[in-house]
Amino acid sequence: LQVLPGVVSTGDQGGQLYIRGGAPIMNKVILDGMTIYNPFHSIGLFSVFDADIIRTADVYSAGFGAEYGGRISAIVDVSTREGKKNKFSGKLASNPFTSKILIEGPLKKFKEGTSSSSYIFSYKTSYLEQSSKIFYPYIDAARLPYTFTDLYGKMSFSNGQGTRFDVFGFNFKDAVN
Repeated sequence: LQVLPGVVSTGDQGGQLYIRGGAPIMNKVILDGMTIYNPFHSIGLFSVFDADIIRTADVYSAGFGAEYGGRISAIVDVSTREGKKNKFSGKLASNPFTSKILIEGPLKKFKEGTSSSSYIFSYKTSYLEQSSKIFYPYIDAARLPYTFTDLYGKMSFSNGQGTRFDVFGFNFKDAVN
């Protein structure tokens, strides 16, 4: 989103998106049709969305329809992808501040003209409180009293004629002392 014209992102005060000059509260962020009121974690450096599950992210900064009511600056409409329909796969990623795991696969393998189903689950957590003791030993408290977790799961069911039904859940939690 940060490379789009008219979008300014800042990490101050919990992460903010300024789109076409509007205040962050004037933006509406939607994940698979569900309004997300705080798309950044408390310190503003991390998004609540796992980039590996995103299929599309559309930004409407003017002329959006009434179905997106409730905001006047912009709409950020994020949709997630389905899990893989033919094979199981996973991803494990780690850096000095966060780790994540993603697993996906078929519940019923895809065959042309028949029904199929798949799942995708993502879990992301931080260990800033522990790693800050190592990376910032010169600070008196020697720790950053902050952690977060993100959990996303989706199951997709489709029949052979193109009808699809998705069930998903999303949860994120900040712990700030």
